[in-house]
Amino acid sequence: MNELDSELVRGQLAVMGYRFVDRPEAAQVLVYNTCSVREQAENKAYSRIGLAGLRKREGEQLVLAVIGCMAERDGADMIRRHPQIDLLCGPGELDRLPAMLDNALRQQVVEIADRIALQGSRSRRTATLSAAEDNLEFLDLSRAFDPDGAPAGGRAAYVRITRGCNKFCTYCVVPQTRGAEVHRTPDAIVDECRMLAERGVIEVTLLGQTVNHYRYVHGMALTVDGQEAPQVGPGGAAFRPGRASEPASDARRTTTFADLLRRIHDEVPAIRRLRFVTSYPRDFGDDILDTMRACPRICRYLHVPAQSGSNRILKLMNRGYTVEEYLAFVDRARSALPDVAISGDIIVGFPTETDEDFAATKALLRQVPFKNNFIFKYSPRPGTTAIERFPDDVPEAVKRRRNNELLALQSEVSAAVHREQVGRTVPVFVEQISAKSSRRSARDGAGGLGLTVHGRTLATVPAEAETIQLTGRTATDLIVAFDLPSGERADDWIGRIVPIAIHEAESLLLRGRVASARVNAKASDNAS
Repeated sequence: MNELDSELVRGQLAVMGYRFVDRPEAAQVLVYNTCSVREQAENKAYSRIGLAGLRKREGEQLVLAVIGCMAERDGADMIRRHPQIDLLCGPGELDRLPAMLDNALRQQVVEIADRIALQGSRSRRTATLSAAEDNLEFLDLSRAFDPDGAPAGGRAAYVRITRGCNKFCTYCVVPQTRGAEVHRTPDAIVDECRMLAERGVIEVTLLGQTVNHYRYVHGMALTVDGQEAPQVGPGGAAFRPGRASEPASDARRTTTFADLLRRIHDEVPAIRRLRFVTSYPRDFGDDILDTMRACPRICRYLHVPAQSGSNRILKLMNRGYTVEEYLAFVDRARSALPDVAISGDIIVGFPTETDEDFAATKALLRQVPFKNNFIFKYSPRPGTTAIERFPDDVPEAVKRRRNNELLALQSEVSAAVHREQVGRTVPVFVEQISAKSSRRSARDGAGGLGLTVHGRTLATVPAEAETIQLTGRTATDLIVAFDLPSGERADDWIGRIVPIAIHEAESLLLRGRVASARVNAKASDNAS
């Protein structure tokens, strides 16, 4: 979400004539997009805010804007504690940022109230008010896609389909910082995908805090001229386990998430890979699985956080499902899509977590063939229910030990998943020159060959280097590394889909080689 927000803001400012620089030291305007989900991310943000303050105290003319979830959560108090901050803009008000920056550069901003744009109490409105006042939609609709700043040489892009969240997990601040679920109109989403395809994008990732909750009831939210507008999503009553595709109770025409996937797949065939994150297990309907099975360009990959393997902890987290329900979802997914890859998130050390609770989480990891899990130590976040309701009573040393144990166990599970690919030839979407090649070029120094993609220098690899290593992903989101064939140019390969024969597997990486010496990136662009 934050990556897309940054891209949209960057595009908006570029259209207005702002020029972007590579180093913060060279900038006259600093915009920090912040996240409140993890303590480490906040610490980095405060460190950079502090460095900007030093520049200002030394007399440098600098405008400092803080946007995103930290701005929304802390509000005016952040400016009072860090007076070097000129502007605060929450994720729901990013369309107002350009005007605020313009005022700041003209030194027209004086009062704190004029320096802040936050959702505040307006974050949870009725569907009617949202349809009338949701100006953030203009930011998506006016998107200025910059291929030079996009992943994979401008061939991959994110598209937001929902904003906000209605789940209220006790450890999470997102419902407070990003507001209620607001679902974009299906036509706007399909049109954005079509626009990206016309600009050369072949992989689109649909984004939402709970992406499978997408559900647009036509005719419910209209603009003053009768056009469909974004609307607040339905509550939990609209979903039942395994039956998220039930028709709306008022019999109006409804576009479900499965319907949206099929529309994009069928109406924008130039999109060769269609992904989505993040999914919520309890409300993942069989209709979505059926659509994924019927539409070959929808990737067989599901990011579905479990968060814990203990029912007691899941209840304290307010996750709304049991371990048994999560496992039933995994069984349904693997039955419908035998080649599906599953990843997730796990929090260790949640308040009151016992050794027995942790053992249950390890048992879950052994039972589900996760390709990977993002594993985090619990840290209390201001604004969450958990920080007010539960004491942070698991010692840091215990959290660290459990975190390391879980990482080691997940490494074993991931290695087993990756080994299943050895001996297969799989289409790989090539994204970049690997860190290995980049490190080698830095070590060997100048006198090499500059590799560029759409005018951007990615690395300088010595001319005498034997190989250049590229990395990409399979349709199931497994990372693959392979050597660029001799005589080929890296910029002809990045952003293409090529067949790679897998010959080696590690816990988080597959290694392979181009399937045929006669195959080059351009010829293989039709690989599925």
